[in-house]
Amino acid sequence: MVFAVGTKFNIDQLDVHQVRTYHEKERQDMHKILEKYVLICGRAGVRADKLVVEMDSIEKGIVELVSQRGIGKLVMGAAANKCYSKKMTDLRSKKAIYVRLQAPTFCCIWFVCKGNLVYTRESKSERPNTDSVSPSIPVSPENDTVLRSRSVTEGYNEQVGLRGPFNEYRRVASDNHRIIFSGPTSGGTLRANFPSMSSDRSPSVASRFSSSSYGEMVGDSPTISLARTEGNDTAIDSSTLHHFIPGHHQPSSPSIQAESLNDEPAGSMNDELLDRLEQYVAEAEDARREAFEESIKRRKAEKDAIEARRRAKASETIYADELRQRRDIEEALAKGKEEANQMKSKLNKMLADLQAAQAQTSSLEHQLLNSDTTVQELEQKMFSAVDLLQKYRKERDELQVERDDALNIAEALRKQHSNGSSTTSAFVLFAEFYFHEIEEATRRFDPALKIGEGGYGSIYRGLLRHTHVAIKMLHPHSSQGPSEFQQEVNILSKLRHPNIVTLIGACPEAWALVYEYLPNGSLEDRLTCKDNTPPLSWQTRIRVASELCSALIFLHSCTARGIIHGDLKPANILLDANFVSKLSDFGICRVLSEDEFSEKSTSLCYRTDPKGTFAYLDPEFLDTGELTPKSDVYSFGIILLRLLTGRPALGIKNEVQYALDKGNLKDLLDPTAGDWPFVQAKQLAHLAMNCCEKNGRLRPELSSEVWKVLEPMRASCGASSFRMGSEERCEIPSYFICPIFQETMQDPVVAADGFTYEAEALRGWLDSGHDTSPMTNLALSNTNLVPNHALRSAIQEWLQQH
Repeated sequence: MVFAVGTKFNIDQLDVHQVRTYHEKERQDMHKILEKYVLICGRAGVRADKLVVEMDSIEKGIVELVSQRGIGKLVMGAAANKCYSKKMTDLRSKKAIYVRLQAPTFCCIWFVCKGNLVYTRESKSERPNTDSVSPSIPVSPENDTVLRSRSVTEGYNEQVGLRGPFNEYRRVASDNHRIIFSGPTSGGTLRANFPSMSSDRSPSVASRFSSSSYGEMVGDSPTISLARTEGNDTAIDSSTLHHFIPGHHQPSSPSIQAESLNDEPAGSMNDELLDRLEQYVAEAEDARREAFEESIKRRKAEKDAIEARRRAKASETIYADELRQRRDIEEALAKGKEEANQMKSKLNKMLADLQAAQAQTSSLEHQLLNSDTTVQELEQKMFSAVDLLQKYRKERDELQVERDDALNIAEALRKQHSNGSSTTSAFVLFAEFYFHEIEEATRRFDPALKIGEGGYGSIYRGLLRHTHVAIKMLHPHSSQGPSEFQQEVNILSKLRHPNIVTLIGACPEAWALVYEYLPNGSLEDRLTCKDNTPPLSWQTRIRVASELCSALIFLHSCTARGIIHGDLKPANILLDANFVSKLSDFGICRVLSEDEFSEKSTSLCYRTDPKGTFAYLDPEFLDTGELTPKSDVYSFGIILLRLLTGRPALGIKNEVQYALDKGNLKDLLDPTAGDWPFVQAKQLAHLAMNCCEKNGRLRPELSSEVWKVLEPMRASCGASSFRMGSEERCEIPSYFICPIFQETMQDPVVAADGFTYEAEALRGWLDSGHDTSPMTNLALSNTNLVPNHALRSAIQEWLQQH
């Protein structure tokens, strides 16, 4: 078995070169370890030689060496170091267990692990006498006898050397085989050259025979050890030397042997030794040849095994392909079954639908029989609705006359009030409060009651004289404080308009202004959904725009020369409980006067330093310092764009202009306001862009151009449409809704495209130059509008019920 990184292979699965490489690496590692042990023994003053044996089983090799060498003491590992524990008392290695059971009983064995003694097997018999198998040549402690054999690859020459206390002798027997006796005075060397040998494992034999100090390792016999060289190893015990030199008798002493050799250098002993060596060389050659043939057979077997493995892999591939095909067929079969089941389910469903259709047909036939009665009832209801409509129209006309009369009376009273008003201080026209009342109302200006903070003061919510009010405290140390206080008192004390905040009173002692309290905060808070307040619907936003336009028209025409607000922005537009908008913060408003510095201009303006919020300020006002009514128109246009998109004021004009140019205005509309009617949204966008013209002369007039656009939109929305987007409403049938206004139709008409629209909305569509259908965008064959009386009657009936 050959071990690789993380796995192992059978040796029969590898070629000869791979096996040799593996064996060579194992030998190198073994020699490194043995060299360390020899070095340790040398440092301790003990002479040690290496003995290497190659066998298929390590544990069997150890037992065989113990038996052959008569080893009486042996130290061996009990287990791998990683398996060691302090509680370990028994052997875990299979090799150690085998040696403990099979080793001769004369050998005492110590089993250790990680430097700790784990188990000791005591010897139970005496070690056998090794004199019978040891060389009979006496050896002194100073001299040793060494037999070395060395092999080289593929054609090895083995040299056997014998060192002893002999003089140097040489004999050349032939060209291929020779015996050389050589050596200094202290010993001699015997060398024999043999032909190379090989086996099925390509073994190379290296043996070293040495005689150590007397009695050092194995009693009186010399110590025999086997060392590995380049090839595989073969064990040679001490008796091998005697087999090489049969019949050789040890002389009585080294000196006697030396004399005999000197007397007979070509004697019969050398001839006999040469004959023996030649015989062994021949036997070795035969063994090498047999090993070579066996190696060829083994290689052929390995090739056959590799071919069989390749065929097995091919068979596995074919099996995998067949298995995959079978799986595909099974999946296709399952899919077919599933489709069949689906078709069966669809068939059952179609049968059920057919039965339901048949039942519905029967029901419709039954309803058709009763349709005549239903038609008569609807006709009666339609006549009643027509009578009711005429009644409502008459009441509307009467209310319009009453409204006109009331407006005339109010205008007359206003003129009368303005002509008879006193030129004295305006404090007498409204309530005046004391400072302690202001403190009590605000709980000594509790920060929890603060609802706003501006550039000139703070605003508190309070209860003053059993009335909820908003108290504006101006900064007394500010340069604008007194002037702003006087300005608002002078203006708001004389103004009364439904969309202008009401000034209840003032406290001159504390520079405080008392207004009516508007619980829904400012328009800015609602556009940004401050404190998670619900957003305003698009209908409410249209109403806020029209109310703001009405308030500005009133300001610009309330006096002989008009008043300019000058700081128009969503933060100064407040909302009451019904989301009615009211304009506030008149601290920097100005009364118009004739332009004294322009000879050619007859316009009214007020020259001052620019003040207010930059994003809403008129560019002409910033350039010239002239505040005109068109300055409020510019600010109104920016507010209108914010109502449409819900985006910040800075840069909004460019964004809307770009969207109009690209035709994607719908993507810019605020989605939180609901589904904007595109026609109205586009009309408002163009109106706002006209109000934001840089040149003031190109801006539209509020009273004529702007009001004519906003007032019809406000009227078309209806009073019931100004609820918040989050409030629950009754579900209106979809065919009651005008596709253009997205509101319940009051006067439905049918166009040439077959769709029903609100008459006012469709006329506005056609009057704006369109000749295509609002729904299909296809050209209309004609512009005739046919009243849809049946739908109108159904709408009126539904409204009466809801």
